[in-house]
Amino acid sequence: MNNVRTVSDTKRTFYSLHTRPINTIYRRVVEELMVEMHLLSVNIDFSYNPIYALGVVTTFDRFMQGYQPERDKESIFNAICQAVEQDPQRYRQDAERLLALAKSLSVSDLIAGLSQSSQLYQDSDLQGHLQAIASNTKFKYNRLFAIGIFSLLEQSDPGLVKDEKQRTEALKTISAGLHLSDEKLNKDLELYLSNLEKMTQALIVMADMISADRKKREQRQQQSTTVIPPITNE
Repeated sequence: MNNVRTVSDTKRTFYSLHTRPINTIYRRVVEELMVEMHLLSVNIDFSYNPIYALGVVTTFDRFMQGYQPERDKESIFNAICQAVEQDPQRYRQDAERLLALAKSLSVSDLIAGLSQSSQLYQDSDLQGHLQAIASNTKFKYNRLFAIGIFSLLEQSDPGLVKDEKQRTEALKTISAGLHLSDEKLNKDLELYLSNLEKMTQALIVMADMISADRKKREQRQQQSTTVIPPITNE
């Protein structure tokens, strides 16, 4: 009997956990992330690692910027993780730990550690995962893992990731050390950055529309409350 969970199962679980409506512009972001995590979770070659967790957290936080009401964001994130039978606190904690590590290292030391040309003694858990990835010919590479790598580099040296040449060289070094395709890594990150820019533009347009609508409502309200002076015969 096939007991593999379906995408429909995951979505049903999500909407039973987070029952409040999701703002239209963000609904696609939520569902795409959830489906991507679901498909990985049911793949026999996939296994959790903290870089992947950082990619999930980064993707959610970046694409959900500006979400209202703000208090719903935690509920949505928790429901996404729980819908794919994962622990949201584990994702958050691993992401925070890795970002703190990246901030404490020079970018050259970080690249050396990620590419396995030197040991990351500061985090034995991450070191173990990196060794496992490098030695696993069936490692299930994915876009969220790539975003995790990008986030580490960005945290260590924001200037490096903005410089396309430096970023490409860093990713090439890391890919070689982990036996991954630097072409896939670069393509996934280019798409990620492009989608972030599109989301930013969409939010600007939405903010302008909301502002214009608010002004129209205020004008109508002022007109309706304007007192017309009575006509007097002198």
